[in-house]
Amino acid sequence: MAQSDIDEDLYSRQLYVLGHDAMRIMGAANVLIAGMRGLGVEVAKNVVLAGVGSVTIQDQGTAEWRDLSSQFYLRESDLGHNRASCSQKHLALLNSHVQVIALIVQQSVFISLRNECYKRFNITGESPSSSMIAHISKGNPGIVTCTDDQGHDFTDDMRVTFSGVQGMTELNSYGPIEIRVIGNHSFSICDTTEFSEYEKGGVATEVKQSKMLSFEVLKNPELLVLTDCGKVPRHRTLHLGFQALHNFTQKHGRMPKPRSQFDEFDKDVVRKLSLIANGDLAPVNAFIGGLAAQEVIKACSGKFMPLKQWLYFDALECLPEQKEGDKHLTEEACAPRNSRYDGQIAVFGSDFQEKLKKLRYFLVGAGAIGCELLKNFALIGLGAGEGGHITVTDMDSIERSNLNRQFLFRTEDIGKQKSIAAAEAVQKMNPNMNITPHQNRVCPESEGIYTQSFYSSLDGVAAALDNVEARVYLDGCCVQYQRPMLEGGTLGSKGHTLVVVPHLTESYGPAMPSGQKAIPLCTLKHFPHCIEHTLQWARDQFEGLFKHSAENVNQYLSDAEFWARMAALGEVEAVEVLEGIHESLGKRPGSWPDCVAWARMQWESLYSNHIRQLLHCFPVDHVTSSGLPFWMGARRCPHPLTFDPANTTHMDFVVAAANLYAQIYGIEGSRERGGILKILDGIHVPAFTPTSCVKIHMTDKELEANNAKLNELKRKLSCFQMPSQNFRMIPLEFEKDNDHNFHMDYIVAASNLRAENYEIPPADRHKSKLIAGRIIPAIATTTAAIAGLMCLELYKLVQGHQRISLFRNTYINLAVQYFVFSQPCTAPRFTVSDSKKKVTKDVYRLTRDY
Repeated sequence: MAQSDIDEDLYSRQLYVLGHDAMRIMGAANVLIAGMRGLGVEVAKNVVLAGVGSVTIQDQGTAEWRDLSSQFYLRESDLGHNRASCSQKHLALLNSHVQVIALIVQQSVFISLRNECYKRFNITGESPSSSMIAHISKGNPGIVTCTDDQGHDFTDDMRVTFSGVQGMTELNSYGPIEIRVIGNHSFSICDTTEFSEYEKGGVATEVKQSKMLSFEVLKNPELLVLTDCGKVPRHRTLHLGFQALHNFTQKHGRMPKPRSQFDEFDKDVVRKLSLIANGDLAPVNAFIGGLAAQEVIKACSGKFMPLKQWLYFDALECLPEQKEGDKHLTEEACAPRNSRYDGQIAVFGSDFQEKLKKLRYFLVGAGAIGCELLKNFALIGLGAGEGGHITVTDMDSIERSNLNRQFLFRTEDIGKQKSIAAAEAVQKMNPNMNITPHQNRVCPESEGIYTQSFYSSLDGVAAALDNVEARVYLDGCCVQYQRPMLEGGTLGSKGHTLVVVPHLTESYGPAMPSGQKAIPLCTLKHFPHCIEHTLQWARDQFEGLFKHSAENVNQYLSDAEFWARMAALGEVEAVEVLEGIHESLGKRPGSWPDCVAWARMQWESLYSNHIRQLLHCFPVDHVTSSGLPFWMGARRCPHPLTFDPANTTHMDFVVAAANLYAQIYGIEGSRERGGILKILDGIHVPAFTPTSCVKIHMTDKELEANNAKLNELKRKLSCFQMPSQNFRMIPLEFEKDNDHNFHMDYIVAASNLRAENYEIPPADRHKSKLIAGRIIPAIATTTAAIAGLMCLELYKLVQGHQRISLFRNTYINLAVQYFVFSQPCTAPRFTVSDSKKKVTKDVYRLTRDY
């Protein structure tokens, strides 16, 4: 598969995790999956979504009642029919690029997850680290010092290359150099004594190296991966337990009967394994299926660190804390009932199943994690009985890029509301599901819908959101109304889960990660030094020119409270708004050629005049009051560009900017470059004249100190000849996934031209979309695993566990098989009044007036 053959619209979020090379290799891979029960179909679903060449599913067995506990592509009408053939048609609909074949005949070979060959792998799959250079010494070894504001993320024995170094230019062509870390801002390299003196600039970039790995035969039990450090050495016990299970099956031709004391063959962990071995839990299959599918992707692509070599996982905390003489989980209670929940009843018993069916849950988000959760809810029977119910809300509609991860949706669903399509899909999986879809945002504005009465009717809340602000708000509601919350999120191969139990565990708010560090405004305006800065600048330009300007004009024309709101703004912001309105109304275009002329003048202002003015204020040889060069370290000295209509990037900017400008005024644009070139030939561009009084703000504080011109702007606007009464501008909402609306065309061209000003390496459209579009990289395997872990915590909530040691918050990285299962933090407690009783800080209810 060539890079041009990759369906970038479909795989856009996955490409940011795996990359084009890995996707190309995977597209030629053929995968055989033996067994189409719950675990097999989970692996198959994830592998098909990933986009391999073909998937052959093999199973000679027929569907049984207990299969419906976790096999989401089997229906009651499929009972007695071959599992593979029944699943094939559903799997094929997941991805039209993947051929799915059902193989039903008896196989003469045994298939196992095994790799005894040697293969090179890109171990971490992370993007190469880089750091800006402040100084390089001459010595043996030479010492590289990085800029104060950035430092470096390098480690010993890494190899780096250098680019853009001035003075000591020998490093730019030296090739990969092994380093030794000295501190957070320095590292040593090779002998530089014979090199030229370092002058300024330069970037050190990590060189990713593949690693040759070998694997033992599976009968070697030494390579066991630990998943939960709190359960050492349980993974070894489980290894022995599974061997015992296999021996039992080989001897008796079946698995041990659920809760049968006669089939028991060991104590403690192995005893529990024996008692529940015939069970089948959808959340466990989801977690293990995500891990196993990721291993298939690694084997096909050579990307990430493969599992070495046996991995065992248990969630025995989900079982009830049975006391001596407790008869709830008897052989009779766990016996099959010809029910779709037989696999789950075999583990937890029939009473537990009845509890699940009566629960009422609120799911916020029907995206990737939301789809996986709804699938799990349908399989376990959550809310599928009398009195039970699930409310799911999501305000988004389905886009094509969603289909790669949000597996409940199909091509024909594009444009539909996610919550409605997801609800319909899971009701086909389990017709007993009681589910109501909403399209509301959960926020203060919807508190008239999601009231105290609504939350009081719930047994719990599940958060499948993609931003911190929404999670914090929902967490506050759960704290206020004392409802448990299950929360999960992913970022590429990484994922986390959090369980919040009222009065027992810490809530999401105190546990949430710190926010992303903002880029200083002065850096964006005058001193960018990496492509992230130029892309953020380009996105800000888009918002200011094509959205905020139009919104401000419309408010000025129609909002009676406009001047009152201006008075409430700071002077700097008010001036900016009024200047924009004055510009938008005073120089509004009347035709397409006017829009082209505006775009050409924008180009000249942004990439030539602004840079010339900056260099007029701070010449190349400018020194600070300390006698140091002004243009050094993170401050890159820019150079102005000269417009060239033969330069593709120059014309990309003009075409995109002119069309966007035309759109906000309701003027028809054009893509025809020949016509645009003719218009450009007739445009006179005035020569630049520097202004001596211009103040270049070096800090945000200086920006805030700008003198306002409010009265002058008010006077000018009051003297304006106003447009017609019905005139309104059309604000543009940035849409990154539409390749025909000029939005990303503008961002890529605007950013790369500014990068050229500052000699920053440019970014292609793919990388630009990731950064400017603030895309969260995502793959189906991580999503499935995280949803499985969330539902395991749900089991514990249903059991009514009150020991915090039984709950788990998790962090995983499937790229390197890294797992952290930790006990949640305890809810803060303190003494109230004079009593010695301690209570949680969550909610206080006053029972009398004070």
